[in-house]
Amino acid sequence: MTYAITQTCCNDATCVAVCPVNCIHPTPEERAFGSTEMLHIDPRACIDCGACADACPVDAIFPVDSLSAGQREYADINAAYYEGDEPAPGTTEGPNFHAWGEPVFGRGLPSDFGPLRVAVVGTGPAGMYAAQDLLLHTAAEVTLIDRLPVAGGLVRYGVAPDHPATKKVGDTFSRFHSHPRVRMHLGIEVGRDVTAEELGAHHDAVIYAVGASTDRRLGIPGEEGPGCLSATSFVAWYNAHPEAVAQGVDLSAGRVVVVGNGNVALDVARILVADPEALAGTDIAAHALEALRASRVREVVVLGRRGPEDAAYTRSELLALKHLPGVELVVDDHDPRTGAAIDAAGAGDRAGLLRGLARARTAAASPGPGRGADRRIVLRFHSEPVEVLVDGAARTVRVTDGGVGGAADLAAGMLLRAIGYRGLPVPGLPFDEASGTVPHEGGRIAGLPGGYVVGWIKRGPSGGIGANRTCAAETVGTLLADAVAGTLPAPTGGAKAFRRLARRRNRRVVDARGLAAIDRAERDRGRRDGRPRVKLATVEELVATARAGRLLRLTR
Repeated sequence: MTYAITQTCCNDATCVAVCPVNCIHPTPEERAFGSTEMLHIDPRACIDCGACADACPVDAIFPVDSLSAGQREYADINAAYYEGDEPAPGTTEGPNFHAWGEPVFGRGLPSDFGPLRVAVVGTGPAGMYAAQDLLLHTAAEVTLIDRLPVAGGLVRYGVAPDHPATKKVGDTFSRFHSHPRVRMHLGIEVGRDVTAEELGAHHDAVIYAVGASTDRRLGIPGEEGPGCLSATSFVAWYNAHPEAVAQGVDLSAGRVVVVGNGNVALDVARILVADPEALAGTDIAAHALEALRASRVREVVVLGRRGPEDAAYTRSELLALKHLPGVELVVDDHDPRTGAAIDAAGAGDRAGLLRGLARARTAAASPGPGRGADRRIVLRFHSEPVEVLVDGAARTVRVTDGGVGGAADLAAGMLLRAIGYRGLPVPGLPFDEASGTVPHEGGRIAGLPGGYVVGWIKRGPSGGIGANRTCAAETVGTLLADAVAGTLPAPTGGAKAFRRLARRRNRRVVDARGLAAIDRAERDRGRRDGRPRVKLATVEELVATARAGRLLRLTR
């Protein structure tokens, strides 16, 4: 029996580190790492030890013979990655254990520099991987800062609620929230409550992991009107982000058009047509669940400017659409190039995976879902929106017809743009408007001694959760090299002084005890409703719960 890596792979390579026979690839040392959609287990070399499954932070690894019907394709995907390759030396005769070489200390020893106090701004995956690296490999004290009064970032507010296994990586990060060398200040925003200069004055170094919190625009007439919103806003809405408007989404029409061909586009399409009762067992926002139960949406059209061979979503996310109960997945064949690309693609390619799907004549004229389905997702390629037309309550999205005959009009109740995220400037830091990132060299912010970046604000909005692990390793390595070289600026204030400054600027700061109170309250609410948790959806609720929980513990 061998193991296989499935859909929720986060690419953080924890499994690679524990595999005793080096059968999981690509590894962080290989060139392909970070460019593949997921990691893969070589079935010829796997010795069925289960170490990878135990270590996986997102429960993505299973024995092949225990895979469910919807996951069996992943056994073939893992094996196909190694087709044509010779087995690794030693795999046919016995375990290929890692070779031992001279020890390498890439992080620097504590004796190489004095005690460090490092602030990490942002508690999503990028920030927490950086904090984890510092806490596990150095004696540094870490100050965790987030503009929201709750930790989690992308894991809490970006991962779709029907991907609970992916959210489990948050459990790995949360164990560091109460670490004895961690101080937490949630609800503090750099530029509003404290300046970057003040933050640097109280720490030896500051790592900014602020992500990419806004979206790219289409630049077409009508996209700023009612009924047109970003996938960023929609994802925040269904994930109970405290800055999302609870009643801000209208699902009263039968069709929604989603512009974009990445994983986020498929996420929002899937949530729009998913069975609300299946979502009721997740941590989806209560207001979103109520709206989806009353939703009239029966069709989501996903527009791609290029063909299926150029789609940016992963094969895993596409495969997930094929197994949605009561949902038909079809490919619009309005453009002959679409069918040609599908027919020419290999079985393992994204386009090849579409080969067995039915094809509707056009999204506009098709009569609706096929037999056995009451909802559907239509993938329409070679289509680019050029205008949104509004006539009273009616809305039409005009799209170019792939260069084969003018334009097509799609009636829609809502337009969602999912064409990419974009970073925002942080007051006091340099910013590259073209890329939406902070200029840096190996994570070191240009022109700001002691300042560093990690995650999407460093490299742009690319790569999933696990990509931040290697990104953080680079940044922390650069920081520690500067510490060894003695080039970090000396702070003028201490930890207590910063704590007083933060609380003086913002009386609603949440610490680790307050965060624990929020977690307990949400889990308690979830148990009453048969859900993993019911999220507190406003800043006021979060702060009040944190404060009440902290006071309760102090009076015991």
